[in-house]
Amino acid sequence: MTWAIDSPALQELMLRALLEARRAFDQGEVPAGAVVADAQGHFLASGRNQVIKLSDPTAHAEILALRAAAGLMKNYRLSGLVLVSTIEPCPMCLMAAIHARVDYVFYGAPEPKWGAAHSHLNLHEKAWLNHHPQVQGGLMANHCAGLIKEFFKAKRIKA
Repeated sequence: MTWAIDSPALQELMLRALLEARRAFDQGEVPAGAVVADAQGHFLASGRNQVIKLSDPTAHAEILALRAAAGLMKNYRLSGLVLVSTIEPCPMCLMAAIHARVDYVFYGAPEPKWGAAHSHLNLHEKAWLNHHPQVQGGLMANHCAGLIKEFFKAKRIKA
């Protein structure tokens, strides 16, 4: 499949990721969600931030979605697959996607503090890496950013 940022298949995947992000929000976690799909856009696995619930600093949405997909595929290599995240992946999450050999990473909102795809590092473009997924942001960015803003606004009001 040729992936276009405005394709119905990608938007459907992002809607699933946004549902996961909402679940994280409702559990008091930073609202990030991620899904993994096959090359035809069929949903395989999902994850949401659970760092607090699991007492695990690596329990980011992307990591949990990649782990679930690897378990389903019974392979740590996820060649041909697509990772969709509501927020620009951090260095840990983008490197996990690179190590897993996913072909595409799409994300919604930029992450100005920790974003490793375009905000700071362009990590996926480093010449020393042996795998370079295609990475694109902006997929339903307003929806994704809105959820994050809502979460942190509520946090400030409680404080």
